Amino acid sequence: MLRATVGARVCITVSRMDALVLARSGFDHSIDYRSAVVLGTARLVEDDADKLAALETFVERLYPGRWATLRPPRPNELKATTVLWTDLTEASAKIRDIGAHDEPGDETWPTWAGTIPLRMVVGEPIPDPFVPDGMPAPEVDLEARG
Repeated sequence: MLRATVGARVCITVSRMDALVLARSGFDHSIDYRSAVVLGTARLVEDDADKLAALETFVERLYPGRWATLRPPRPNELKATTVLWTDLTEASAKIRDIGAHDEPGDETWPTWAGTIPLRMVVGEPIPDPFVPDGMPAPEVDLEARG
């Protein structure tokens, strides 16, 4: 599927829900969110050095300092991994963070209204059976990811 998009115009969409929004009518329930849409042309990253650099950047963004601790990719793994680069020609972002919104007059209806924040949290790391005793788990900073 990824190789079929090479040279094609692509649309990449990312959304994150920040809160459930409860109003005094079902019609006015919503969510607070952040989203982005980018348009561009996909191209295949074929040079092994460029592919390695892209993979390192991806891993380091999620787990700072981790790339240096990993076994280098084997040639067959690198060959089996498709990396696409998209030159962005257009982008759009949208944020909804206004909370509850009732129809005029509904604010006196006797039910709870407001927002219920949603959070992504990092759980306690669970090592596999081959991790030596006392070896610390890598740090994960979800705040840096927005």
